[in-house]
Amino acid sequence: MLLALRAGAEPVGKSVDAEGHQWWQHAVFYELYPRSFADSNADGIGDLNGITSKLDYLRNLGVDAIWITPCFPSPQVDFGYDVSDYRDIDPMYGTLADMDKLIGAARQRGQRIVLDLVVNHTSDQHPWFLDSKSSRSSKYRDWYIWRDGKKDAPPNNWISLFGGSAWQFDPTTQQYFYHFFYKQQPDLNWRNPQVAEAINDVTRWWYRRGIAGFRLDAVDTLFEDPQLRDNPVEPGKNKYGDPNTKFLYNNKLQTENNAVLRGLRNTADQFGAVLIGETWTTGVDELKAYYSPDGGNLQMPMFVSFATTPDLSAKEFREKIATVEATGGWPVYVIGNHDIPRAASRYGKSVADSDMVAKLLAGMYLTLRGTPILYYGEELGMVNTDPARREDVKDPIGQLGWPEEKGRDGERTPMQWTPGANAGFTTGSPWLPVPESARTRNVETESADPNSVLSFYRKLIALRKTHLALRDGSYTALNQNEKNVLAYTRSYKKETVLVLLNMTGSEQKVQINVPGYSLSKVTLLLTANSHARKLQLVGDTSLPPYAVYIAQLVK
Repeated sequence: MLLALRAGAEPVGKSVDAEGHQWWQHAVFYELYPRSFADSNADGIGDLNGITSKLDYLRNLGVDAIWITPCFPSPQVDFGYDVSDYRDIDPMYGTLADMDKLIGAARQRGQRIVLDLVVNHTSDQHPWFLDSKSSRSSKYRDWYIWRDGKKDAPPNNWISLFGGSAWQFDPTTQQYFYHFFYKQQPDLNWRNPQVAEAINDVTRWWYRRGIAGFRLDAVDTLFEDPQLRDNPVEPGKNKYGDPNTKFLYNNKLQTENNAVLRGLRNTADQFGAVLIGETWTTGVDELKAYYSPDGGNLQMPMFVSFATTPDLSAKEFREKIATVEATGGWPVYVIGNHDIPRAASRYGKSVADSDMVAKLLAGMYLTLRGTPILYYGEELGMVNTDPARREDVKDPIGQLGWPEEKGRDGERTPMQWTPGANAGFTTGSPWLPVPESARTRNVETESADPNSVLSFYRKLIALRKTHLALRDGSYTALNQNEKNVLAYTRSYKKETVLVLLNMTGSEQKVQINVPGYSLSKVTLLLTANSHARKLQLVGDTSLPPYAVYIAQLVK
């Protein structure tokens, strides 16, 4: 076991700039699913050495920090989100030495590595749980949530997020244990201070290896009502056939959550590390609760609501941006991840549409105030490839809920590197099929096309890094009654940048007014549509379908 501070643990560049901005505020983050990113040993599954081999690609894209979803030892019931050992690497992905190599190689390129830490639960194969279930008097019994049932029934009506009762009966000790997710993922008892101490020790161990922070999984679900009150039952049934219930008493118990997060934050601060939270919030108050006035909780609570917005609507996105801005915290925007259908598929009705939509969404979340987190393949306009038959489904959610729930395989397909066999992901048989769209949507092909989604991402990220208004500037909404065009400025000191986004597939006419600025003369910085290059901003402005227009204003 290595506990000494490695060379790779030294900060990558400055952690704080002269004006007090933290490194993570200026960083572009990139989430990758290690199973699907790059396979170095031809077994059809991506691995750490595969990631290392692609660091130059990520550097050229403009990525500063790489978030890797769980790669710890796991029975893989939930593809790594059921951890059986927090201090090792699952053999399918490589070894600890491979992780050390990745951290060091990233550091040489000015990049940081962030790991995904599952804090709500462990695998039922973790030594803690194996001891916990051995007897009611075991050392780790109170590390999990054990309760007596009611007349041969579970303690209450709580339903697992993945279907069925959230309580599993254990015949050895004649009690039920609680699991918000699968029964193979028993929830930790965060009211036991030993649990908090153990997880903090895990983070220290990884910080000392050079990890720059953690994305904390499922932080909404750390605590449950100690009285075990039944959740309210709502009309109808869910996609698994269970009664619809509101997650009231086993979700978002914020006061206790904050105490846990402050403890993890105190440890992170000792190493200049960042904590990103998987936070599913529905309003200003819920999101604001994850920040604190003294900055003592999460630095980066993710605003996932962008990724679940049903319509490509300027009005809806404007309202969501206003929600984040109202918190006073530092925004963290995502438009997709490993649990959500890809953005280009959600809104694009055709191949041509989806490419334009991919650029449009990039034009939004990469120009807003805050830190963006890309999901691998977004920069290519990758689309969902959902399984057509139940027997093809790998994700247990899809196996349980088919056909209404097809699972998450569609957004987890292999990264598309080349137009060749298996899109260059592997020389073996890929664990998920490579879509036909990979023949045109891939790194090699798009790198040679100056009008591709990838080329647009590269230009846009470079623009973000060179214009302080886009990186650090304030956000001001314009034309707030406009239904189809999202318009705003970003201002920092003497620089102001205008962003116009046509969120429809048809031409839109708008009148833009920015108080204090003349729009007769602007400097065009970037557009996603060649027809938008000669836009006149005085009077009626005609924006082409899905137009992205970014310009610097002058007084």
